[in-house]
Amino acid sequence: MACSMADSRAHRRKMDRRAFIGLMASGLVTRAYATHAQQPSKIYRIGILEAIPAVENAANLDAFRKGLAGLGYVEGRNLIIEYRSADGQAERFPDLAAELVRLKVDLIVTRGTPAARAAKMATETTPVVMATMGDPRVIVASFAHPGGNITGVTTFSTELTAKRIELLKELVPNLSRVALLHNMSNPAVPPEWEETKAAARSLSLQPELFDVRSEADIRRALDVAVREHVGAIVVGADGIIQAHRRAVIDLSARNGLPAVYPARDFVEAGGLIAYAVNYPDLYFKFARYVDKIFKGANPGDLPVEQPTKFELVINLKTARTLGLAIPQSMVLRADEVIR
Repeated sequence: MACSMADSRAHRRKMDRRAFIGLMASGLVTRAYATHAQQPSKIYRIGILEAIPAVENAANLDAFRKGLAGLGYVEGRNLIIEYRSADGQAERFPDLAAELVRLKVDLIVTRGTPAARAAKMATETTPVVMATMGDPRVIVASFAHPGGNITGVTTFSTELTAKRIELLKELVPNLSRVALLHNMSNPAVPPEWEETKAAARSLSLQPELFDVRSEADIRRALDVAVREHVGAIVVGADGIIQAHRRAVIDLSARNGLPAVYPARDFVEAGGLIAYAVNYPDLYFKFARYVDKIFKGANPGDLPVEQPTKFELVINLKTARTLGLAIPQSMVLRADEVIR
């Protein structure tokens, strides 16, 4: 009996030691997890190089942030965004790009060929994700294999020129003269002018060019358009035009000039019609590129994406102001109609 009681006490002591060791191990594991959770994750810094201030680019930036958040990148937690605007002055891009490089951003996002070119000149190592309105091959080696430190998307602005002119002809059946309002100092624009001439002549229209490089140029050009009986305007996507979007829209309306625009935000601000890629959708897709690069992908190995979907947006209120009757067939084709 005494032996049995001694054995029982020894067994309990053994069990107590095991429980103590188990609790200690559990505590060590818990502390290890807690320590790991408390360790700060990397804070990524993205530079954005744009032609217009952030407040005027809000819809695109909101889409970009939404795309990033869905992939785990949230401002104030593990992400800092450094936004730099050239305010429509392309000559400022090189200094702004150099500033972003000095800040040691992990990646630069650009919109427009001048901004992409400035980023390319500023760095050969910092990854760049671009949206270029012209042929991206002025920046990268090819669509499939861009090479270097740059990739992104193209907006097909040049390729959409013919469709935009067709829309103007449909809106204004007696149209005889159509003008391109654009900045010829932008390297993406001369091919767009060539496309404008070819598309206009195929519809028996006389093409005109208004080369604008300042707000004063824009005002003069639209005055000349009225005096010379230009019937409609194709508005380009250059930074100087983006920066003075309000003036372009107001002067076109005041002078009774139908105009087709390069993005939906012009129509939302009172422009007549736009045929273009959906830019918020494009910015949302930027996040995928950013995530792949942050996870180790070489930007030069990521193909430049070509858009497959374009949207037609019409402002019926503006059409009424201009005395235009939008064909019902066009209304039915529209992706969005602002009434």
